[in-house]
Amino acid sequence: MSTSKKTMCSIAAGVGLAVASMSSAYAADTLKIGMSFQELNNEYFVVMKEALEEAADSIGAEVIITDAHHDVSKQINDVEDMIQRGVDIILLNPTDSVSIESAVLTAHEAGVVTVAVDAQAQGPLDSFVGSKNYDAGYMACQYLGKNLNGKGDVAILDGIPVVPILERVRGCKDAIAEFPGMKIVAVQNGKQERSLSMTVTENMLQANPNLAGLFSVNDTGALGALTAIESNGSDVKLVSVDGNPEAVKTIADGNEHFIATSAQYPRDQVRLGLGIALAKLWGSNVPKTVPVDVDLIDRENAADFHW
Repeated sequence: MSTSKKTMCSIAAGVGLAVASMSSAYAADTLKIGMSFQELNNEYFVVMKEALEEAADSIGAEVIITDAHHDVSKQINDVEDMIQRGVDIILLNPTDSVSIESAVLTAHEAGVVTVAVDAQAQGPLDSFVGSKNYDAGYMACQYLGKNLNGKGDVAILDGIPVVPILERVRGCKDAIAEFPGMKIVAVQNGKQERSLSMTVTENMLQANPNLAGLFSVNDTGALGALTAIESNGSDVKLVSVDGNPEAVKTIADGNEHFIATSAQYPRDQVRLGLGIALAKLWGSNVPKTVPVDVDLIDRENAADFHW
């Protein structure tokens, strides 16, 4: 277990104790929590959903879960519906950091405590809990650069326009810039989807036959990219972000292409988000931002890692 993981477990445990002690001061059977996800067709968010349900069950709270399917209009409607249903807390995982602002404003005006989790949202949030996404992109691409001995063409498999994705790409670009012998030759959007990322990667490989490395903004996209790389027969090294179990196993098994991922901790993020929202609901001051560490997972430590 890494140092950051130990720290996060300690924080999560502390939040759990705080929630337990506070529950006696609040009628838990009246507590209603809503969480709007950008998608649930991704194991990362499924794990987050399960952790939220477990935490809410421990205090007897009702949970309303919605899936925006990457449609910001649907997500705005979902949030408005939650407000109409009388939620006390909204945990928001936005599919578009900017366009979701109207929903954040509506929740704020309705007096609903709103905490963004994993992805930042524009508007009057009470708090934001999320990974150090710049670090995630930087660490993955620095590892890629070292593995390629600081030489070669690389590409970026981009994603949806939310702050975490933008920060991962920014971190990756800064890391690659530290290697004078490396050049970013393509940035294409796979929308973090496996099948689309496979197709996009196929196109990038055809357009850039000398490609040496690829950074994907998430593991789901990376797994699609891996299929394209293996089918093409290219000697391309692949790095990513998330810590998805399938991706971690692929790395642990010694895949010659998929060499590392910057792992996040979805369970800890949502538990912290809930704990902060409860503290705010019950009158405590809370931090505006709670950054969560990430860890680089490669062949050496992949076997011991799990969400």
